[in-house]
Amino acid sequence: MGLSTHVLDTMNGCPAAGMRVELFSTDGERATLVKSLTLNHDGRTDAPLFDNHSLKVGTYRLTFDVAAYFKARGVVLPEPNFLHRVSLDFGVAHADQHYHVPLLVSPWAYSTYRGS
Repeated sequence: MGLSTHVLDTMNGCPAAGMRVELFSTDGERATLVKSLTLNHDGRTDAPLFDNHSLKVGTYRLTFDVAAYFKARGVVLPEPNFLHRVSLDFGVAHADQHYHVPLLVSPWAYSTYRGS
């Protein structure tokens, strides 16, 4: 079923278009970059991060460049920023299921869950 993500900017009430995201596979403390991309106008990727044939059981990390996104929108942030990058480490136990990892984010808070 694959892996997808979606980011909503809760400060401005809109999708986080233009946010940079990196996907890593992880093994303990070691992380290997799988892909780096920019979210589209809807705050989503143009294609799944992994399609239903590529997703494997294992551990992964999504890293969202939150500070750069809000700075690009003209938000004045303190130095150092409260949130620079948000990294979400998660596991895939069933590669035959869809894993959707949304992020709701402002410069000061974030939330995530396993979506559908």
